This record gives sequence, C-alpha cells and structure tokens, in this order.
Amino acid sequence: MIVLAEESGPRSPGWAAGIGVAALLGLAATAAGTLVPVVGAPVLAVVGGVLLSPLARRRTEALGPGLNVAKGVLLQLSVVLLGAQLSLGEVVRVGAGSLPVMLGTLGVCLLLAWILGRWLGVPRDLRTLIGVGTGVCGASAIAATTPAIRARADDVAYAISTIFLFNVAAVVVFPPLGRMLGLSEHAFGLFAGTAVNDTSSVVAAAGAFGPDAARYAVVVKLARTLMIIPIVLVLTALTRRRDGLPPTSGIRRVTTLVPWFLVAFVATAALHSAGLIPAAVQPVAHQAALFLVAVALAAVGLSTDLAAIRRAGIRPLLLGLLLWASVSVTSLALQHVTA
Repeated sequence: MIVLAEESGPRSPGWAAGIGVAALLGLAATAAGTLVPVVGAPVLAVVGGVLLSPLARRRTEALGPGLNVAKGVLLQLSVVLLGAQLSLGEVVRVGAGSLPVMLGTLGVCLLLAWILGRWLGVPRDLRTLIGVGTGVCGASAIAATTPAIRARADDVAYAISTIFLFNVAAVVVFPPLGRMLGLSEHAFGLFAGTAVNDTSSVVAAAGAFGPDAARYAVVVKLARTLMIIPIVLVLTALTRRRDGLPPTSGIRRVTTLVPWFLVAFVATAALHSAGLIPAAVQPVAHQAALFLVAVALAAVGLSTDLAAIRRAGIRPLLLGLLLWASVSVTSLALQHVTA
C-alpha cells in the first residue's frame, strides 16, 4: 500500500494532467449524484470513467501518473475523511446490539465469496472485492481494500458496478418485503443496515420504510464500516505473503501491516467522538470525502481495460447476486433466531 503511494507520488512527471481530468469527472459525478442520490457520485464517477477509458488509455503516458496518484493517495485520503462522520460511542452502543447479525452476515458473505467465487472461476482479487463490498459497506469497503490487495482498475470497476446493481434492487425490493414480513421499524433498520451496502442506498431503503428505521439503519451501517479495519489488516498480511515479501517482526511488523490511512481513519473518528472536530467542519469533511472518492473512482474508471471486463463475463455478476441474496436471508434468519 505504501509502495503504491510512493510509486504514484507527486514526483512522477506529468501527474497534474491525470489528476485534473479525474477531478473534472469527479466534480461532474458529484453534481449529478446530488440529483440522483440512489445512484450516487461513486457509481457515476466509475461508470463515466469506464465510458471514457478508451480515450484515456490512448493518452496513458500523459495521464497515467496523475491517475495513479488519484487511485492511490487520494483514495486513501478519502477513507480517512470518512471517519469524520463516525461517532464511536454511538456505533459501539448500537453495534453491540446488532453484533450477532452483523458478524453473521459478514462471515457468511466472506466465506461464500471464497467458496462460490472459486467454484464460478471468478479471479481472486475480483471475488475479494465483491465479497468485501457486499459484506461490509459497498464502495467505501472496496476503496479501502483496493490498495491492500493491489487490485487492478478493471476489477475495481466491475466490483463497484456489481454492488451498485444490487443496491438499487434492495431499495426497490426491501421495503415491500419488510412490510410483507411484518418487520418493525427497528427490525427493518437492522435488516437494511446489514444487508444494503452504500450509505445512500441504506438511507433510501430504510427511509422508505419509516424514519425510525432510517435512523437505526444508518448507525448499524456505520458500525459495519468499522469492520473495514480488521479485514484490510488481514488482506494486507495475505498480500505480502502472496507477493513473497520478507517476513518482519516486532514494531516493524506492526507498522508494515497497519496501513497509514486506517490509523488516520480511526484517529479521525476518535477526534469526532471526543468533540474535537468543530460542527462546522464535519459536513465539509464529509463532502470532501465524497468528492475524493468520486475523483479516485473516476481515475479507476479511466484506467479500466474494457476488454478485461468483457473477458470476465457474467460470472462475477452471478457471484454478486448469490452473495446479496445470502446476506439478505442470513440477516433475516439471525434476527429471527436472536429475537
């Protein structure tokens, strides 16, 4: 992860051109995302980037260094700023009550991502991104996982598109399903918070069910966000082992395995929880985080190899469908068992 940041740092020649193009596309996606919040800026950014990728790939020498900066440093910085909306105390209180359902859905999702992904022949990094995106928190989890496993741009684009498709399906299907099952607002909030991924889709699905459901679902969703930390640590360690990097020990081992942006993410959340981030700064930090996510994912889209996505075929999409259905059923089943 640190290597990625170093390789794509400002010392690279011509980095401003690539960042400028990604920023313009990210800005357009952010503006469009306010008009279509269910879709959101991240999806619009990556889709727009993919559509323009044939042009960008013809200018790889001019745009490549800047796109690498956006996919590396700016992506990591966006994750840090997302911590400014986390109140650790509230997340811990709600998370303790929802822990069995949260851990159960996450465990089932990651296990099935490994088993079904191998069975379907989905490449390792792509099934990891789809599994983490489905089990944790959509685009944010994919953003945090991407540098940890050094995923390719086309895998990231496919994973985000897959997660988005089933987010939209959840917004449409879940509210009438919850009413048909006779769920309370609290129960539906837990269901939406554990079975829907991106925050905008969580709010849309739970808000359609009721205001109390929406409030509870958002906090559950934020608690799920903290699961990024242990998952990225494990994936970082596995990636080092896969790449044959020399083993480390003691303090050196800890500092190698713990990505800087996760430390900063937790520190930012702790500052917010302690009331040290002024109220006026919090919405600015949140909007800055969303914009940086859009810029980074625009860069991912612009770097995408469409031929590689076509070669991947429909199997990753089928994996996403199976994981989405499994997480939904597991969430409802665990609520029934633990009620």
